[in-house]
Amino acid sequence: MTTMTETATLRLGDVAPDFTAETTQGRIDFHKWIGDSWCVFFSHPKDFTPVCTTELGEVARRSADFKKRGVKVLALSVDSVESHKKWTGDIEETQKTKVDFPIVGDENHAVANLYGMIHPKALDSFTVRSLFVIDPKKKLRLTMTYPASTGRNFDEILRVIDALQLTDKHSVATPANWKDGDDVIIPPAVQDAQELKTKYPKGFKTVKPYLRLTPQPNK
Repeated sequence: MTTMTETATLRLGDVAPDFTAETTQGRIDFHKWIGDSWCVFFSHPKDFTPVCTTELGEVARRSADFKKRGVKVLALSVDSVESHKKWTGDIEETQKTKVDFPIVGDENHAVANLYGMIHPKALDSFTVRSLFVIDPKKKLRLTMTYPASTGRNFDEILRVIDALQLTDKHSVATPANWKDGDDVIIPPAVQDAQELKTKYPKGFKTVKPYLRLTPQPNK
């Protein structure tokens, strides 16, 4: 198990720290486990708690949505793997779904500290609701932190993954409240007329010289 003596500070673009850990689906080497996939790695404060139960149930229900985007999901709390396995039964019973992703046991807080998941001024010994989106190059592309009392919006997490995957493949950005299928933004750096014609064959609308909208390229 990788350990650190102090809580890590992670920024977008950093390589996600690697670790080895026991999970409800056996021992994993994190980077190897991700492989060529994207990954959503998220923490919850404690097993057998109400908000966490609904969150893990929602992720399980959305399993097909993550898989079609090539995303693996990994959860964590500072409870034991044995506790996770017992709690999984409650999740599946109450949320009417099958939990098909692994949950990391992190009783010694090694992974939680590696990822800065414990915020002492909020919860002094438990992980807050941290979430990381990691790309196939193992780089951090999104970080989100919710308080313990507030459940996450997984529609938003899937929306951001759609935007990240789209903008990785095409020279575009996404506007506020963008959803898959909406118009996207042409970056201001793209000015050459031939390049504009080649990259955006559907044409574009100029709102301002720096704000140009074009139909989503892959739709």
